[in-house]
Amino acid sequence: MKLSKFCNKISLILQALWCAVLYFIIEALCRHSIADAWNYMTGKPLVFAYNTAFIFTTMLIVYLFHRRTFWRVVVSVFWLFLGIVNCILLLNRVTPFTGPDLHMLTDGIAIMQKYLPFYGVVIGCIIIGLVLLALLILFIKGPKYQQKIKYRYVIPMIVIGAVAFGGVTQLALEKRVLSNYFGNIAFAYEDYGYPYCLATTIFNTGISQPRDYSEEEIKRIEKTESNLPETKEDGKRPNILFLQLESFFDPTLVNYLNISEDPIPNFRKLMKEYSSGYYKVPAVGAGTANTEFETITGMSLHYFGPGEYPYKSILKETTCESVPYVLKNLGYSTHAVHNNEANFYGRRSVFPNLGFDTFTSEEYMENENLQNPLGWVKDSILTDEILKCLDSTEEPDYVYTISVQGHGDYPSEPILDNPAITVSGSPTEELDCKWEYYVNQIHEMDQFVKELTDALADYPEDVILVMYGDHLPTMGLTVEELENKYLFQTEYVIWDNMGLTKKDENLAAYQIAAEVLDRVGIHEGTIMKYHQARRNTKNYQVDLETLQYDVLYGKRYAYGGENPFDRTKMKMGLYDVTLDSIRLVSETDWTYYIRGTNFTPSSQVKLNGEWYDSAYVSPTMLVISGTELSDFDRLSVVQRSNSSTRKALSKSFDRSVYALYDSKWKVASR
Repeated sequence: MKLSKFCNKISLILQALWCAVLYFIIEALCRHSIADAWNYMTGKPLVFAYNTAFIFTTMLIVYLFHRRTFWRVVVSVFWLFLGIVNCILLLNRVTPFTGPDLHMLTDGIAIMQKYLPFYGVVIGCIIIGLVLLALLILFIKGPKYQQKIKYRYVIPMIVIGAVAFGGVTQLALEKRVLSNYFGNIAFAYEDYGYPYCLATTIFNTGISQPRDYSEEEIKRIEKTESNLPETKEDGKRPNILFLQLESFFDPTLVNYLNISEDPIPNFRKLMKEYSSGYYKVPAVGAGTANTEFETITGMSLHYFGPGEYPYKSILKETTCESVPYVLKNLGYSTHAVHNNEANFYGRRSVFPNLGFDTFTSEEYMENENLQNPLGWVKDSILTDEILKCLDSTEEPDYVYTISVQGHGDYPSEPILDNPAITVSGSPTEELDCKWEYYVNQIHEMDQFVKELTDALADYPEDVILVMYGDHLPTMGLTVEELENKYLFQTEYVIWDNMGLTKKDENLAAYQIAAEVLDRVGIHEGTIMKYHQARRNTKNYQVDLETLQYDVLYGKRYAYGGENPFDRTKMKMGLYDVTLDSIRLVSETDWTYYIRGTNFTPSSQVKLNGEWYDSAYVSPTMLVISGTELSDFDRLSVVQRSNSSTRKALSKSFDRSVYALYDSKWKVASR
């Protein structure tokens, strides 16, 4: 009893110590290493102390209750659960658990199945059940604080604690112990701690209302664009292509690397011959979708919440002004192409809000099984897909292509047989292996760049092709290790077959589309015209923030108070998958040939609404077997997502078996 009274007297101290232990456990889980957690704690003691204080502040609520032990355990289990969730996610992906991921928790078991095998889901459910049972027992049998709770002291203590923590947070930001801008969200979590980063991605999102925001302010900004020329109306529009190269940059800029030969000779040659320069990007090592967002919309990520992905936040709710919408008003068809699965970064849901007419993901590519050693689809298959987009319409086309071959995480052991390029000079052998793998991948990507530009050089229409890397590779690079001394920077080149004048300059991702449109005489769109008129002028960034707030979160004064952009009825794939006929080829095991068009390895047959095992043979043939089909069975061919959900992306029309039999296909017995 005496011990209990003593513990009650020093409960705040004991609670603080427990919060430090709890936070250490959470970081060990997130980093998958006790040693790394220890190095983080000793290397960044102020950050560790801050996050401990964060957990401690949330635990102050226990003093409102008699069952303090129970509520301490509840709060501890909550934080531990968040740590376990992040631990599991980081075993399966590069990015940690963030605010937007909370929307997925409602999917419950479906989400667990995405990141755990079936037995893992079962074990997880059992553990959750046991924890809930233990909490129930603790609530009934656990110790209680016997004295009367003095709320007149407790409530002010909690309020003072919360206010003090808020003040500490502000001080930590001012002293740069913490940061409110995350260039790489994975690195931010490692540098600033899981609790702070998670809370920031939950509560600090979107663009804050500027102090001077008003209709008059928007009109003032628009007046500064009055000197822009009118859009050319000669009726001749070039095809405008963007190619975002995954993790593509010049590795010769890394000062410690020794590379046996130039891995990107073709891209380097194009930079010398065509408009080029450094490309300022909003991310390092990851964050493809954010570079993509800036390039498509002309909006800067700097004004959004730290670590925010607009694809996962605002663009899930509304349409957004973009290059596709601007060009559609000029008669363009708009296409997105990506040699990865359609749901990556939620692109299938987001692209209709950006004005795309079609989206060709890997599920619609017949060569999707052409993969590198890490399982990413090779970029070389994109040449044909881009040309198909150009050939699919009579009008000019805007094609935004996202490559994937250079994607990490890069292997720390040799996995390439007889690599074309060898690498040495890294601090460790493991890092040499990573660089060697990466360099050989971008070497192949460089060859793809040559194949694409060679094909477009002979194309019978005017073409502008913008190529750039979306971010540096995930190699843990520092500023000191780069010759250009900047992490948020890759390179770009603007290739064309129209004889445009070479103009070299450094551009940000959110500026390049406006620059390209300006060069071909297109001055349309609120954001595009702003960049064209105001780049390098006074208050450029301040007014850009105000304009972005207005068109995304404000009253849309720039559009007369309404959103003028309707979500497009985006088509998956350029051409429909059709189911044309069937042929019985074996009554022994009831094997059938399925004939149609535009099949890919992701095509799968549905029989009477149920999935049916299918084998891909060619773009015009699938094979099914195992069940005798009756005349009134109904068949369809579905393009099935390659994501863990395996949901249907699109399907052919349902057709009855009897209607699919072609007399020339029937076997004699039938």
